[in-house]
This record gives sequence, C-alpha cells and structure tokens, in this order.
Amino acid sequence: MKSERLAEYIDHTLLKPTATPEQIIKLCAEAKEYHFKTVCVNPDWVTLAARELKKSGVGITTVVGFPLGVNTPETKAFEAREALENGATEIDMVINLGRLRSGDIKSVREDIQTVKKACGQRILKVILETCLLSDQEIVAACQLVMEAGADFVKTSTGFSSGGATSHAVGLMRKTVGHNFGVKASGDVRSREDAEAIIKAGANRIGTSSGVAIVTGDEVIKGDY
Repeated sequence: MKSERLAEYIDHTLLKPTATPEQIIKLCAEAKEYHFKTVCVNPDWVTLAARELKKSGVGITTVVGFPLGVNTPETKAFEAREALENGATEIDMVINLGRLRSGDIKSVREDIQTVKKACGQRILKVILETCLLSDQEIVAACQLVMEAGADFVKTSTGFSSGGATSHAVGLMRKTVGHNFGVKASGDVRSREDAEAIIKAGANRIGTSSGVAIVTGDEVIKGDY
C-alpha cells in the first residue's frame, strides 16, 4: 500500500502522561506533514492541538473515561462535551469492562448511549480492551456498541496487557459487518503490522509509530 494511502488510516497518537507541549506540537506538525487522519491526544492537549492544526484538514481525537472505563456515564459525557467544545472532532471512550463481564448489558448500553448523545454527529469510537476479553465477550461488546449508536469499535487503550491482534480485528469486523468502523490500536508499529491489521478488517489505526509506518524508518519500541 502506498504511504499516502496508509497515512489516511492513522490516528497519530501521543497519550503518555509525560507528554509535553513541545511533543504535542511536534505530533501535530508530523500529522500535517504526512496527512494523517487525526492526532489522538489526552483532553488537556485538545486546545493546543486545535490551534496547531487549524485549517490543516487533520482531525483531533481525544479519549474519555481513559484508560480504565470505570467513570460514570455522566462524567464521560461531560469529558466528551468539553473536548468537543475545545476543538476535538472525534471521541474514543473506554467501555466499562466490569459491567460487561458481569452481564450488566443494560448499563453498558446506557453508558455508550450517554456519551454518543454528547457527541451528536461527531464520531464516537468505543474501546473494548480486547486483550482482556474472550471471543464471546468481544462479539457481545461489538453488538452492544452497534445497538447503542456509536460509530466504531476499537481494540485497545494501549495501556493494558496487550494491543491489537489480527484475530481480534477480524472477529470485530465479522461481527459489525462492512459498514461500521473498526479501529486497531496498540502494538501496531511497522508498515508490515499496519498492512496486516488493515487486511484483517481495520479501517483506522491508532499508533505512536505513524511516521515510521509511512516512511519505513526503524521503529523505536515504546508505549502509547
């Protein structure tokens, strides 16, 4: 796949708690240079990213309920509204895994619906943390996300015990069909990784290695 085409899949990501303003500015400059789909930053950096990316065509993704997903739905919705007011264009929320695994489907559905209501027409991606779920739980979570009116299912936060796998992405794509978003995040660090995960069914990739992926440079292993 050509680098320009590959870049369109990438949410260029920096979610480390130690990120500095200078690093966020650099992330945004890279996103503009390589034409990534969005940058993905923590909520406190949305205003800075919006300033740096103004009129660039690069979107701004931020995270809510991150990274554990156990905030109340109202808290997640507040985070989403504030981020959108500050310039975010897409929201990635973390599902409440404890309620999902206990079978409290109603609460999980309402959690997602509450955040989607706050997002309006903006894209909402729901992070499942697939490394902590069985295949049956992944399928059930994907079905819930669709029922709740979100726009994407997403594999991972990048802060748990594992990231995206072709198996999980393929299972998610099979469950949601062809007209729903699937984002792979965590452990996608090279062009080979990216192309494999796209082949499995991802139509968005969250990665801190976006530049290395599109340029073919050596990847320096690091977290999100």
